[in-house]
Amino acid sequence: MGFCCVKVTMYLFFFFNHLFFILGALMVGFGTWILVDRKSFMPILQNSVPTFQAGVCVFIGVGAITMVLGLLGCLGALCGIQCVLGLLKARMPQAVADLFQTYDPSDEVNQTLETAWDFVQSQLSCCGWTGPENWQLNKILWNRKLAFYPCSCSNETADALIGTGFCILDTDSNTTTVADWPVKKQGCQTVVENWLQDNFDIFLGVCIGVAITELLGIGLSICLCKGKICQC
Repeated sequence: MGFCCVKVTMYLFFFFNHLFFILGALMVGFGTWILVDRKSFMPILQNSVPTFQAGVCVFIGVGAITMVLGLLGCLGALCGIQCVLGLLKARMPQAVADLFQTYDPSDEVNQTLETAWDFVQSQLSCCGWTGPENWQLNKILWNRKLAFYPCSCSNETADALIGTGFCILDTDSNTTTVADWPVKKQGCQTVVENWLQDNFDIFLGVCIGVAITELLGIGLSICLCKGKICQC
């Protein structure tokens, strides 16, 4: 009985992760279509505020993460390897730490990723991954003796309007610490986890909708194939 329950759980786990993979692929495809299709969307993107473009980049990023989560979940369900399931969780903090360390407003190569992260911090009212102290890894802030701070983390309205880059502290001191920054104290990890938990029903509904759409598409394809065979 216990073995059967494990088998059923594994199949259900694979099924839902497969849906998440498909959902992520759709998000990446749709977001990329918006950015690439110049005839349909470029006039809107050119006339819109940068926040809309950053939102599209975040949409693509969330879709990519969802795809990776679904793929690793499927591999974990098929192979039964727990390390595969824990791979993303282990790598995520390091990936975010690398972003904090190399963040440079003047760097055009990683500008899209950095703008997307600034958008996340400003919209979710959080700072850093586990807290604002993560920004101590940044080389620019460290060389400036922490006299600057991320504008997207700021509690002040004027800095929030800037949205990206670094803002300078009003007080000039050689002993400045992160505690002196006028920024939000909550890390984005907790906020993102809470947001995912609060919207789990929505994700589940979307996955069910995608599954129903796939089944309808398969049924329509079968009907079309049967129609062609009958005509032959």
